[in-house]
Amino acid sequence: MSSFALRKCKYFLRTFYYRKYYIRNFLDGSWCTDVPLNRQPLKLSFGDLAKFADGCCVAQLGNTSVLVAAVSKAKNSVASFVPLLVEYRQKAAAAGRIPTNYLRREIGTTEQEILTSRVIDRSLRPLFPKGFSDETQLSCNLLAVDGIFDPDIVSINAASAALALSDIPWNGPIGAVRVALVDGEVITNPTRKEISKSSLNLIIAATEHNQVVMLDGSANNVLQQDFMKALKTGVKETQVIVKSIKDLQEKCGKPKRTFNNVLEPTPEILDSAKLLLEAKITGVLTDYSLQKVSRGIEIDEIKQEAFEQLKENYSDSDPSLLYEAVNIVVKDLFRNLIMETGKRCDGRGLEDLRDISCAVNIFKPLHGSAIFQRGQTQVLCTVSFDSLDSAFRADPVSVATGGIKEKNFMLHYEFPPYATNEIGRFGSFGRRELGHGALAEKSLRPVLPSDFPFTIRLTSEVLESNGSSSMASVCGGSLALMDAGVSISTPVAGIAMGLISVSNPEKSYEITDYRILSDILGLEDYLGDMDFKIAGSKKGITAVQLDVKVPGLPLRVIMEAIQQGFDGKNKILSIMNETISKPREKKDNWPVSEKLEVPAHKVSQFFGLGGSNTKKLRAETGVQLTTIENNIFSVFAPNSEAMAEAKEIIDKLLLEENAPELVFGAIYTAKIMEIRDIGVMVTLYPNMKPTLLHNSQLDQRKIQHPSALNLEVGQEIQVKYFGRDPASGQMRISRKALQSIPSSFVHNFVNDNPNEKK
Repeated sequence: MSSFALRKCKYFLRTFYYRKYYIRNFLDGSWCTDVPLNRQPLKLSFGDLAKFADGCCVAQLGNTSVLVAAVSKAKNSVASFVPLLVEYRQKAAAAGRIPTNYLRREIGTTEQEILTSRVIDRSLRPLFPKGFSDETQLSCNLLAVDGIFDPDIVSINAASAALALSDIPWNGPIGAVRVALVDGEVITNPTRKEISKSSLNLIIAATEHNQVVMLDGSANNVLQQDFMKALKTGVKETQVIVKSIKDLQEKCGKPKRTFNNVLEPTPEILDSAKLLLEAKITGVLTDYSLQKVSRGIEIDEIKQEAFEQLKENYSDSDPSLLYEAVNIVVKDLFRNLIMETGKRCDGRGLEDLRDISCAVNIFKPLHGSAIFQRGQTQVLCTVSFDSLDSAFRADPVSVATGGIKEKNFMLHYEFPPYATNEIGRFGSFGRRELGHGALAEKSLRPVLPSDFPFTIRLTSEVLESNGSSSMASVCGGSLALMDAGVSISTPVAGIAMGLISVSNPEKSYEITDYRILSDILGLEDYLGDMDFKIAGSKKGITAVQLDVKVPGLPLRVIMEAIQQGFDGKNKILSIMNETISKPREKKDNWPVSEKLEVPAHKVSQFFGLGGSNTKKLRAETGVQLTTIENNIFSVFAPNSEAMAEAKEIIDKLLLEENAPELVFGAIYTAKIMEIRDIGVMVTLYPNMKPTLLHNSQLDQRKIQHPSALNLEVGQEIQVKYFGRDPASGQMRISRKALQSIPSSFVHNFVNDNPNEKK
């Protein structure tokens, strides 16, 4: 064989060796590809697992892997929305742990799982085709987590690939990346260590043509220009993922199934509906004296009249089709009015804010309280302080998957049914409440002090709702924190931005005309194309959340919305500052926290049998003890009066009556109080708690039991004092040390005068 042929043979064998995995996968009907991202490749594989699912993909970033299986089933009924259910589950086995509950298995759904499910849902939902109403479920199963890369980004990309490769109708794919900002440098898909140093933690989901479909992130007062720079970098990175998934889809994706589109009303029916509705609906939408409830009642009555008239005129048509025509016409009239006149249904211009009023210190006994009213959206925010023991502690699996290990600030958002004039059930909270609360919490966390001595619980109860209640919670929460005297670095406000747009019929991703709305109403959110929440201080941004109802928005629209939202947010801050502009001084009703150092030898005496003393202390005064070190404790009292009462009790617990000061190296007469197998219990002075004199210190000879020395209860012996053990606080005394040295001074204590020597 020639040398050239030999080299060709070696090259073929080497190439076959390196590619045999991919050849095997190709022959088996499974595929695996690496998406060449800037810092760490994203691996996508499918065809090996969960073959009964309509689509399945395993995505891996570093050593964090997530499996997503997509299943869709047709329904007999037609829904007016996409019945999509995303279920993200993190298993303890993925982190090499065992659940610590009594069943030792996963129970219920954690807050982090719900928030991750929401992020995935918000990224995918806008790309389902109009009229698709098949029940669809995405099951996201965390297979392995390395503690370096968070699984939420991996899950979004795995879900995108699973839908794109399945036969489920979907106008994807999308790509998702996380963007960080470390020392002014933009980093895509950072590690957890890099996120801890970053001033920005932003998730970006985008489809092809740089169309953004979802944003979700928090920031440490990042400047507007830095945020836009990071956004552009992240969108550019998503296009690499989109292209890779599209290539896979073309090579091995399943043909998309057909589905029964919702029957569109004919032009004739639409024209008839417009004739019936246009004048009346326009009259209602231009009557600026109407409010949410009254406007809604009048619109519903007009719609019902038009529907009844259409049923008479088109008796052969499906009633649902006629009602759909009514809704289409009302939506078009609402949107066209804004596009043509620049006026909204409450009389405001595109950038105008609703009337805002604020009040603080509403309820004197509370640590902090505030009411924030914006139009017909009203929230009551209250602040409560408690001990550091009340801090939220995440389970080990949530910590391994990117959650916070411990946090002493919590914001709980509540949306009772009366806020929208409805009747409903109290006591339970859904995904929406968790999501809105998490967004408001992220908005306020960056301005909180890092060394605050208490756990802070901020509750936001929505009393009235007509749009943007989560951003009202940010404004009210900032006011309540300042009223409570929490030294936040700067006030924070939030605003919700909306969009009315017109798309190119031939290229749906092209927006030919649009209007950006500041401080949107509930109706503008429902009939609009965007809900973009922006929170921050006058300096920068602390949190953002973007949801869209169109298949993506171009960067120029988002940049313009950020600028307009920034201006609106600063106007809100100016109004808030008229009520309270900086944190108050410490209030009289503040709780009190002090450090207590207990001598090591008195710790057991202080706690009592089974902790009886500290339990009694808490029951009588409300004071809580938290261990800082071995014998150093944090004492938390709800107020100064409780602390003063607790100090009296603590002093009594630590007091030893007639306790003289013992001299190191001195010789004392000890009285045997009890004989044990390991030694004898002795006292050196009256009322002393017996201490152990070990067998090893009883005699120069090695003994197994004190009875070998004929020691008895009540007998007096001489011992030498060597101070206390620094760790346990136990007395160190010895009888053995006196057997080789003649005693010179022997100290005896009597009941009447313990300091007198015999």
